[in-house]
Amino acid sequence: MSPTLVILAGGLGARFGGTKQLAPVGPNDETFFDFAIRDAAGSAISEVIIVARSDIDELLRDHLVSQNHSSSAIRIAHQDTFGPPRSKPWGTGHAVLCAAAISSGPVVVLNADDYYGPNGATLAAHALPKVDTGRATLVAYELAGTLSPTGSVSRGICEVEDTHLVGLVETHGIRKEGGLIRSEKPSGSLPADALVSMNLWGLPRSALEQLDQQWQEFHSLHTHDASTEFLLPVALEEQRERGLLAVDVVRSREKWMGITNPDDLAMARRAFVGDS
Repeated sequence: MSPTLVILAGGLGARFGGTKQLAPVGPNDETFFDFAIRDAAGSAISEVIIVARSDIDELLRDHLVSQNHSSSAIRIAHQDTFGPPRSKPWGTGHAVLCAAAISSGPVVVLNADDYYGPNGATLAAHALPKVDTGRATLVAYELAGTLSPTGSVSRGICEVEDTHLVGLVETHGIRKEGGLIRSEKPSGSLPADALVSMNLWGLPRSALEQLDQQWQEFHSLHTHDASTEFLLPVALEEQRERGLLAVDVVRSREKWMGITNPDDLAMARRAFVGDS
């Protein structure tokens, strides 16, 4: 079964100061996810589900019409109406379950406010096994190409053996310093070609079923918590550590871009449009 492309667009964009999912970066006001949808067309992707908040539904639908996307191939799932209500979204793991509830088969997951290159989603889709064998795909990028010139970042650094993920270490405070890449750890530096996860996954249905069980356990512990999030990479790493999931790592040589701060948007627009 061909995978569904799941675009995570439910974040609040607190550091950005607005709806960064719909921030225009292209010459015709395209967003990052517009490029992802078009790049995935004609590949192994069968349909698209955008997970978003209900309060931006009208803006999102108007945008999709303005970009001439086929309405029959794109569905919208509202994260804030799926499961227990809370002001802050429940996290990326919960968002994926919103899409899984209205789809069948495997999924390719990516962030709406990240650009993974023209072949990012296709790499994930093609690397997924045709039959569900409990194997997932992680498309990883070299650390040096994912740093921000405006401040430090957090990245999930991959430990890889023979293309298999054997560890995923969340590392904070990563920045360029004196020609080296350093983190919040006081000693040592990080290799520029270290592979990092930017949340581009190909997931079999079995991983989604296990994710649902993890969510039920998480929610039972955090029912009244206003901020703790059920994060996709944390949940998948738990599956891997418990022997429930194997993850194949595919290295992407393409350029990644992301939007966290307003300055990032200006740089992204220059990359797609130029200085004119």
